[in-house]
Amino acid sequence: MRKKLGIIAGGGAIPKKLIECCQAQQRDYFVLAIEGNADKNLITEDIPHQWIRIGQAGTGFKKFHDEHVEEVVMIGTIRRPSLKDLVPDFRTAAFFAKIGMKAIGDDGILRAVVKEIESEGMIVRGIHEVMPEILVKKGVLGKHKPDKQAREDIKRGIEVALELGKLDVGQAVIVQQGLVLGVEGIEGTDELIRRCGDYKRKGDGGVLVKLRKPQQDMRIDLPTIGPRSVYRAKETGLKGIAVHAGNGLIVDEQEVIKAADAAGLFVIGIDPGEYHD
Repeated sequence: MRKKLGIIAGGGAIPKKLIECCQAQQRDYFVLAIEGNADKNLITEDIPHQWIRIGQAGTGFKKFHDEHVEEVVMIGTIRRPSLKDLVPDFRTAAFFAKIGMKAIGDDGILRAVVKEIESEGMIVRGIHEVMPEILVKKGVLGKHKPDKQAREDIKRGIEVALELGKLDVGQAVIVQQGLVLGVEGIEGTDELIRRCGDYKRKGDGGVLVKLRKPQQDMRIDLPTIGPRSVYRAKETGLKGIAVHAGNGLIVDEQEVIKAADAAGLFVIGIDPGEYHD
């Protein structure tokens, strides 16, 4: 018998995919939906759930205990919270007081959150442990392949993304003809793609490279692409997308391939270790 799964749901389509997976497996689950992030159209009334603010950790922990949750998956995007969202309950205030400035950076904060959840007697799992098929496969995923210039841009993007990841800044970079057009910060990948459209040179479009940070826990915040990533890349005039194979997530793989093929873009799962002199 699989243990009851608690889903901490942020934005995007992946939380609903995980819910559907639990339903197909007839696995018990309960969703904590983060206000201002989780999609209200996806978290419907027939789904066992409760809405909470980011600052309501105590409420969330109590609900998980009441629901006899034993394993937890954190999945989905979290936007920068408002001051109202951040008003902490007692449990959250104690957590912030404990970590202080030790957890600067997204990855550091998330590792601290994982540790706090597990201190409550629950086990944090990665979504890939429940849905292994969601990991990006190695190799070209559609009919279009990167040409010589794109392969060079991927190589340059890997060099930059790995250094960016070591600093716990972001997971993505866009490179065109060897020139770094932009790196991901707090704004996220969609905004990175959008603003890089203003900096593109004439000629070949450029490549989006997304890698897992070198120190990143596989259970949290893996680099993710989906159909929207392809649509945004097409709008900006990029040539393709390269994602960390086995270390990144792909939402609706068949739809991604279909959209990329129609747009004339390549999508490729890469092993960074293979791109070296």
